[in-house]
Amino acid sequence: MTSNRPYLLRAIYDWISDNNLTPYVLVDATVDGVRVPPQVVKNGQVVLNLAMRAVANLDLGNEWISFQARFSGVSQAIHIPVQAVLALYAQENGQGMMFPAEEGGDAPPPPSPEPDGTPPVPPGDDDGDKPRRGTPHLRVVK
Repeated sequence: MTSNRPYLLRAIYDWISDNNLTPYVLVDATVDGVRVPPQVVKNGQVVLNLAMRAVANLDLGNEWISFQARFSGVSQAIHIPVQAVLALYAQENGQGMMFPAEEGGDAPPPPSPEPDGTPPVPPGDDDGDKPRRGTPHLRVVK
């Protein structure tokens, strides 16, 4: 059976965003495959703002969370294996969900991102089945 963690992450992210709060993710930066700027890592962990106004091209996939974010004014590609996520919560009130540090241990970790910085695409997997998160596209209807 597949892990429920990516599904819970997407649901909690949507719930936090729908309530106009700021989603923050706590990541174990020591997990293989975590790609974040080293200067933001504290005690082996990093807290990242996932609000739509703070990131671009957010992809909450089944194996990876990836997005573009600015650190000290420099845009960087961030890649986080879903298994490295320790918590997803609202910055304003702390509501959200914590996850166990290790899930299952039996399954091998997902492959590392490709050298060009993009997460690998498993065989038979296309972007059509993963929800994309980006800026909302709404128009006023009168």
